[in-house]
Amino acid sequence: QVQLVESGGGSVQAGGSLRLSCAASGRTFGTYSMGWFRQAPGKERSFVAGISRSGASAYYADSVKDRFTISRDNAKMTLYLQLNSLKSEDTAVYYCAAGATGWRTDTSAFDYWGQGTQVTVSS
Repeated sequence: QVQLVESGGGSVQAGGSLRLSCAASGRTFGTYSMGWFRQAPGKERSFVAGISRSGASAYYADSVKDRFTISRDNAKMTLYLQLNSLKSEDTAVYYCAAGATGWRTDTSAFDYWGQGTQVTVSS
């Protein structure tokens, strides 16, 4: 089992950057594939980025490709999401998640979730 706590959200102007962190507790962080999702008001939670257990491979939603970068530090049990060139449509609550099955983008593939961190982008 793993517990997840996100941080790093905030308000930023369009074109700006943020770095989100997701701190994990428990001794099994490195055994999980990890992902970032987001949920805007009135919309369903959607996939943003995923990363393999080792961190060697990552995959992204088309809407964030070339702007966002996912990474992880298994020694620090922390997942990151670097958000660059932010747009107003990136405004959402961002969630990190852990799952046993890699290369999935559906929420059902992830078993553990953080509480979310708000990102607000003003134009």
